[in-house]
Amino acid sequence: MDEPRYSRAVQTARDYYDSEDADNFYARVWGGEDIHVGLYDHPQEQIDAASRRSNRVMAEQTPGLAAETRVIDLGSGYGGVGLNLSVRENARARRLNAEQGLAGRIEIVTGNFEAVPYDDASFDVVRSQEAFLHSGDRRRVMEEAVRLLRPGGTLIFTDPMQADNAASEGLQPILDRLHLESLGSPAFYRETLTRLGLEEISFDQRGEMIATHYRRVREVLVSEESQIAQCVSREYIERMKRGLQHWVDGARRGDLTWGIFVFRKP
Repeated sequence: MDEPRYSRAVQTARDYYDSEDADNFYARVWGGEDIHVGLYDHPQEQIDAASRRSNRVMAEQTPGLAAETRVIDLGSGYGGVGLNLSVRENARARRLNAEQGLAGRIEIVTGNFEAVPYDDASFDVVRSQEAFLHSGDRRRVMEEAVRLLRPGGTLIFTDPMQADNAASEGLQPILDRLHLESLGSPAFYRETLTRLGLEEISFDQRGEMIATHYRRVREVLVSEESQIAQCVSREYIERMKRGLQHWVDGARRGDLTWGIFVFRKP
């Protein structure tokens, strides 16, 4: 099979997450199996506990979720089930699934969420956590998500978003690192998905979690730097400390937001 083609933004994300430094950092610092923004009960809560809470809350907000529900996770990272662009992350995910006796029930596919290799109406639920920002063509990703859903199906996702009233200039350090021109905003997702025929069910907006989560990750990185440096390069660590601070600063200015979007396909 030919190697899939990726947009510049997606290829940048793929190269990054396939690096040994990134793989070791996210597995060790960011929460292991849950490499996404956490929902924190208090500012100093453990990252993995807050990240698992995000998963639980998303499951609770997914209508009709049951053992027989067919789910795809777009940009699944180390998660249990889904399509993900990183070969290295997918290998770790398959190993974790096998260790938990789930290999026969879960398929991990290496691919691009701008061109998903599944038929129309293949899934009851399309979900994603902090992945859509990595696309340079988010409308195309939304089209793919809608295409994959069966009638009555649910799209549920989170994403670090540009606040509706924010200008891109304040987020330039973040955008430059990701090779993006902008981030998606709540208004963009609402307008795009409504035009594509979905109905908005809810938006559980918790923008404060961006600053809390990225600050918490940076604190752990700094406090455990000597141990982390045994498997992650110093160059990567210094770059990550600067990058995390940009996210914290953007959130504190009000330029960033975050939340759980739920849409239904009629």
